[in-house]
Amino acid sequence: MSALPLMMKKEGLVEKHQLEGVDPSDRYFSRALLVSRTSAGYSGKIMYEALIVQGGSHSTIGAAVREVVEKLQGMGFVRIRTRANFRGARYLAEKETWVDYPDPA
Repeated sequence: MSALPLMMKKEGLVEKHQLEGVDPSDRYFSRALLVSRTSAGYSGKIMYEALIVQGGSHSTIGAAVREVVEKLQGMGFVRIRTRANFRGARYLAEKETWVDYPDPA
């Protein structure tokens, strides 16, 4: 990854979030959710087994993460939570707060 400061980086990976939850077959999982800067904002992407879920461009990182979570929830994933683990190349030492996403009703 480039050592450019995030504000100067035009496009590419800017953050890695840890996403945890329970899949539709009731198995716990933890994966990296990658957030990239695009020409129109930020986009999130996660790979789980053979499944790849990618969101569209959003004006904030939070909105990009939320769209991926909502897509997973629509596929039957539950008890999802996320937190940022890397900002650029800087490891955040698991000090960021978890964000819990309520299961759809």
